[in-house]
Amino acid sequence: MKESNANTLPEWLELTAAGAVVKLKYPLEVDGTKVDKIQMRAPCLRDLRAAGATTNGDQEQLEVNLLCSLTEIGEKDLGAIKTVDYKRLQEGYFRLDNEVGV
Repeated sequence: MKESNANTLPEWLELTAAGAVVKLKYPLEVDGTKVDKIQMRAPCLRDLRAAGATTNGDQEQLEVNLLCSLTEIGEKDLGAIKTVDYKRLQEGYFRLDNEVGV
């Protein structure tokens, strides 16, 4: 049985100095172009404030707003993402938003 390590990145996730690159299992159409990976910049406080400004406490919408902002993908296009790939984006965000080993 292979031991899992929380510090080990999945093969579909790459962390960079600017953020993360998430390789998709299913290509997504963004602005009329099929993409197989999504770049996400690291979040800042301004991103969190802007994402929550119009959500009236709706945490799901806050997350969607935040991911749209960080990936520069419109909500309509991001709405077509397969759930397995959405979970990959969530994991990429989690890795960018948390310091491992602190």
